Amino acid sequence: MSTSTSTQPAAGPGRAAHRNAANPGPGPSFFRVLNSEFIKFRTLLSTLILLVSTAIVVVGFGALSAWGTGQFADQASSDPEAAAAIAAQGGDLAVTVPTSGVAFAQLILGSLGVLLMSSEFTTGMARSTFAAVPKRLPAFIAKLVVVILSAFVVTAVSTYIAGLVAVPILDNFDLKLDLASSQSVKLLLVTSVYVAAVAAIGMALGTMLRNSAGGIMALVGLFFVAPIAFQLIPGDFFEEARKYLPGNTINPLTAVEHVPDTLEVWQAALVLGGWVVVPVVLAMVLLKKRDV
Repeated sequence: MSTSTSTQPAAGPGRAAHRNAANPGPGPSFFRVLNSEFIKFRTLLSTLILLVSTAIVVVGFGALSAWGTGQFADQASSDPEAAAAIAAQGGDLAVTVPTSGVAFAQLILGSLGVLLMSSEFTTGMARSTFAAVPKRLPAFIAKLVVVILSAFVVTAVSTYIAGLVAVPILDNFDLKLDLASSQSVKLLLVTSVYVAAVAAIGMALGTMLRNSAGGIMALVGLFFVAPIAFQLIPGDFFEEARKYLPGNTINPLTAVEHVPDTLEVWQAALVLGGWVVVPVVLAMVLLKKRDV
């Protein structure tokens, strides 16, 4: 009687670990969750409308700012007060033209961050999302990555296009804009990072409040209403506290030279980072604790 021997190696812990590393098997791995969130993001019509609106606003304000800057420069040639105003601002006026629409970009993309998470709860999609990803945090982090990258890319591309549109307009007024200069590149990158940070804050607010209108109003209050209120209220405390609002960190980060009575560059970076990290961490904690 003959016996047959198996040529396949016996299964063991090492072989099983190798198989699991090569193929994670079914389940919501982070990259699968990230891919699903990206698909969800790019297939929503409202998302595409907000992204296109951001690009149009940034490019439009860049062109309008180029024309206004040229008019102001022409006026300065015959008006000593206008010339003094230009000298007081320091640096090159033309270099800030492509980023003139950042205030509106942060509002639109910050609202997009709010809507991407708040709509999960208002439409009931959160039940399906968290049924597929029971741990919840991978879905939140994946959505956060998509929001941050999208806000950064859209802002950077729109700002560069705004610069391309502004160059011929400024040339008509004998003003030069070098988009390859170190200051132009710095403004583009810092502004894009800043808008991405605002979008992350917006998403955190949408997660905590679970209400689109409430999240957008909180975002508007933080970035637009609070700076004005702190400026109007008398007192040294509000004057000092105003420097630490997230909307007031962009100027120190993009200034050619340090402006008196403002934060240093590293201080502004830390403050902005704190405004992102604290709400995001709080949103993750509440997301784990609350029911869907």
